[in-house]
Amino acid sequence: MNSKKIIGNAWVYGDNIDTDILAPGPYMKASLAELAAHCMEAIDTSFACQVKKGDIVIAGDAFGIGSSREQAAQALVELGVAAVVAKSFARIFYRNSLNLGLPVLFCPDIENVDKGDEIEVNPETGVVTNHTKQQTFQCEPIPPELMTIVNAGGLMPYLKSKFAKENKSG
Repeated sequence: MNSKKIIGNAWVYGDNIDTDILAPGPYMKASLAELAAHCMEAIDTSFACQVKKGDIVIAGDAFGIGSSREQAAQALVELGVAAVVAKSFARIFYRNSLNLGLPVLFCPDIENVDKGDEIEVNPETGVVTNHTKQQTFQCEPIPPELMTIVNAGGLMPYLKSKFAKENKSG
């Protein structure tokens, strides 16, 4: 298993960030790049144009609520978000994210994080460190069987690799 730590700058949001905010309806028929360019614009017009590859979204309760659109997680991946740490997630968003290779961690105690803080996430141990404020939070680690999917880059690359190995050996 990959013990890959993720280090990036924090983008901090509150509770109830729904899939319509992450993947706005008017852009659902556009390309993924166009859809991602409008990610979060209803609450933060700077997000899509300023988020950098490797940055980390920190949020409150019920991140990813709303419709089951997979594009909500795809938009974050397209923008280069490396992980999402939230107090809680909508179940479908949680699984869609992992299936797309995006680490998402439940962290009910995370607090006092500001936009731009340097955050380190270890998805396998669940340890999240705010280096800016010298704080450490113990979150729920991603289970090993799901970490295997994340490390493969998502469910489809995982299955492709698994079936290729089975075809070679069988």
